[in-house]
Amino acid sequence: MAKITYIEHDGKEHVVDVANGMTVMEGARDNDIPGIEADCGGACACSTCHVYVAEDWVEKLPARDPMEEDMLDFAYEPDPSRSRLTCQLKVTDDLDGLVVHMPEKQI
Repeated sequence: MAKITYIEHDGKEHVVDVANGMTVMEGARDNDIPGIEADCGGACACSTCHVYVAEDWVEKLPARDPMEEDMLDFAYEPDPSRSRLTCQLKVTDDLDGLVVHMPEKQI
């Protein structure tokens, strides 16, 4: 289980426990966190679960695969180093304390 902090664009924080094996996107969906739409349901076929990972977490996460890189091209104002799709971040104990910031909107 990992405690993950989701921060809405307006600064409102949501701290939730997400079970290992789920994705960061599923944690948001299952806890009714606004700002992560996940239109494709986690298939990495859209960019509506885009977030900006807190800077101190960028190097701790697994690298993006080519499919995630391609989908981030469609995200709203992607950041070359901090943007991630939450459907591609599998929760493990190593993600305990992860902080993600939602963009102003999802497209």
